[in-house]
Amino acid sequence: MNKIKQPALLGTAAFLTASIFAGGAVNAQSVDLTNADAIADYANFGSTNDSELDAAGVLGDSMGQVTNVNQLRDVAPTDWAYEALRSLVDRYGCISGFPNQTYRGNQPLSRYEFAAGLNSCLNQIERLIASGGSSVEPADLESVERLSQEFEGELAGLGGRVDEIESRTAIIEDNQFSTTTKLVGEVAFQIAGAFGDEQAAGLDNDGAGIEGNPDLDSEIVFTDKVRLQLVSSFTGKDKLFTRLSAGNLGASFQGVTGTREGRFAHDGFANNDVTIDRLHYSFPVGENLKVTTMAVLGAHHFYAETFNSGLNTGGGASGALTRFGERNPIYRLGIATSSAGIGGSYKLGDLLRFDAGYIAPGAAVTARENGITGGSFSAMGQVTLQPLEKLKVGATYVRSYDTAQASGVNRPPFLWGGTGTNAANLVSITSPVATDSFGAQFQFDVSEKLSVRGWGAYTDANIINGGDGNNGSAEIWNYAAAFVVSDVIKEGNLAALIVGAEPYLTSIDADGVNGDEEIEADVPIHLEALYKYQFIDNISVTPGIIWLPTPNQDGDNSDIFIGT
Repeated sequence: MNKIKQPALLGTAAFLTASIFAGGAVNAQSVDLTNADAIADYANFGSTNDSELDAAGVLGDSMGQVTNVNQLRDVAPTDWAYEALRSLVDRYGCISGFPNQTYRGNQPLSRYEFAAGLNSCLNQIERLIASGGSSVEPADLESVERLSQEFEGELAGLGGRVDEIESRTAIIEDNQFSTTTKLVGEVAFQIAGAFGDEQAAGLDNDGAGIEGNPDLDSEIVFTDKVRLQLVSSFTGKDKLFTRLSAGNLGASFQGVTGTREGRFAHDGFANNDVTIDRLHYSFPVGENLKVTTMAVLGAHHFYAETFNSGLNTGGGASGALTRFGERNPIYRLGIATSSAGIGGSYKLGDLLRFDAGYIAPGAAVTARENGITGGSFSAMGQVTLQPLEKLKVGATYVRSYDTAQASGVNRPPFLWGGTGTNAANLVSITSPVATDSFGAQFQFDVSEKLSVRGWGAYTDANIINGGDGNNGSAEIWNYAAAFVVSDVIKEGNLAALIVGAEPYLTSIDADGVNGDEEIEADVPIHLEALYKYQFIDNISVTPGIIWLPTPNQDGDNSDIFIGT
């Protein structure tokens, strides 16, 4: 489509005609805008995006009729077309501006946009002639006649374009999903496999290594994960999240590797059974406080800063490969599909942010040692400091209590949410466990393309043994560093390297009598590398590999590799 390029003020849609009626020559380009042949010579043929035009055939966001040229903030008396604009506003009143009171006269416009502006002034002149209340200059009428001939085709096509847009609008209105709800989703297909000589040995009740590891016998698998989420808003500032999920990845390769380490971020579903796995409602209270209520899948990362943007996708398949790579496992304390609770985030300017929340895995269960306050829970408080736009640091504290090991409820213990070694998950403990966890994390965006993140957490666990009064204790650590590079080779691509140690047990006194037990406390190194290649806006592929050189915190175990 043809484009007309103006050097100064004459720009978008209905606004070019401001100088058309000025008469005489334009000094900036010496183009006679009263001469149709000169205008034709001035036209530059190119292309434009017709979808940018509104129902009137012009660019949208108009602020409406300008009654005084001084209303336009980017038009000054020294501009070469100022008098033309002022005269046209005063005499014919067919000039419009944008909502921010700008004219944007230096933008190029298409011939259709020019014709739409011409049509606007034609209609106004016709109304003035019909009313007889104002005289129209003969020179202006002559200019309009010449321009009408030059743009006869575009003027004739405007009516058809409006009809087409109105027809499309009617179809959209008839077939739209909802005026208040947006449907978003993600579908992930995965080819993956686990490799190694033997499964990783765990620890028995006494902390001694288990001999005779079975072979790591795993096949290459093809799996899927589907998430469809309805995001509704009733006030424009609130959001109701209702998510349906299904998949068949289960617990990833935990059953054949012998450890929770390396579990994929988007696992956890089996048999492709459809489940409502998220039901949250967030809303503002005043200008600084945002509250999130969670009826299904309550977790701290839904309302708190997690310092790992781009990699933390909340169980999605477009970020980090693993659960550990998504975020500090301290945010997973208390997470379960059954968990319910509430969280809030309060911002104090751009410098400080406070997050706090409480979740209970048995919130909907009426039996003893359940409910909101009678059973397991996880309470978190966090402060985030952002001294620079590109740097943010945080300190986190979580108090949690878990009765799952003792009560035999139909869910696994929530300690570490499917990450960490078997020993760190206290799999041999059958007593309730209370924990105090302290975390620190940061994210430093070195440049637009390079970002460095890191985290660490220490957990002091109290093993509650009941009537004998001899409570046990345990200490657990985890830490990691992540390096993220954006737009590698192509815009939208992402490469990441995550190096760290998933939660591992450093000491334990299970019965509180005999002192610390001897355990294997080798650091369970976690190495994860991925490269997300963005084919188009909505389709990407992410090859990656996970290396566990000391799985289950025992250097005698064979290396385990998981590729995807």
